[in-house]
Amino acid sequence: MATGTCSKRSLPTGLLLSAPALLGLLLFVAVPFTLAFLLSFTNLRLGSPLPLEWVGWEQYRRIFSDPAFLRAIANNSLFALFVVPLQTTAALVLALLLNRALGAVKLFRTLFFLPVVFPLSLVAIVWMLILAPGPNGMMNAAMESLSLGAWESRDFLRDPDWALPAIMLTSIWQGVGFQMVILLAGLQAIPRELYESAAIDGAGRGRQFLHITLPQLRNTLIFVMLVTTMLAFRLFDQVQIMTQGGPLRATTTVMFEAVQAAFTRQQVAKGAAMTVALFGIVLIITWIQRRITREDREIA
Repeated sequence: MATGTCSKRSLPTGLLLSAPALLGLLLFVAVPFTLAFLLSFTNLRLGSPLPLEWVGWEQYRRIFSDPAFLRAIANNSLFALFVVPLQTTAALVLALLLNRALGAVKLFRTLFFLPVVFPLSLVAIVWMLILAPGPNGMMNAAMESLSLGAWESRDFLRDPDWALPAIMLTSIWQGVGFQMVILLAGLQAIPRELYESAAIDGAGRGRQFLHITLPQLRNTLIFVMLVTTMLAFRLFDQVQIMTQGGPLRATTTVMFEAVQAAFTRQQVAKGAAMTVALFGIVLIITWIQRRITREDREIA
């Protein structure tokens, strides 16, 4: 009786505490998405003399027949395909290194996490300077030194073959600290007794990593990869500042095309359709990732 009474009394308190978060989700996620979804079925265009009309699926037919939008989806997919595994692997390596009892470990943690708190606009400008064209550019000079003069200087951000990889490198450098902190927390939550028992049984560090660390970090790694995938499809700031979608649409993304459609060309309905399509794509990819990880867990 006492337990039931306590849970009933604590229920309003829990709802009260979660009310700000629920209100934020409603105002900044649910309402904007609903509005974008409704606008995507209209012909709304700012400054147009045409009256607002319901056009059904016409905007979706237009965007999925638009080469720029299809190229943007391909670029987002390629970006996620490379950035998610590379950034997660780099974060895991850093977390493993910083999980040891090393001198000045707190300083290293702070240094690796610093890029995360920098504004993306600042990070993009810094990397534009690093990737500057010509032999005096920092990246070109470093590559020339490492290759003993065999490297030919290039303009990374204006080369269709190098522009997207350059943005990938920028994003990995900026975001790896966020993943590192999450994985480091996961590592520190693993009971030390597991490693001690494995050491007594004669397991080396390699076997401990495969049979203790990775299984214990499974849920954390899944969370990190899901979040990174979502952020990869949200790519916009770096593109807007560093390349403006060029050269030859080599770095255009769905968010960049949506912003260009809605605010540059004032095609609000088309931009809304792009954002709704992006939401659907991310939702499908997330569902597939969850299904794969769930099946792996059931097999294990």
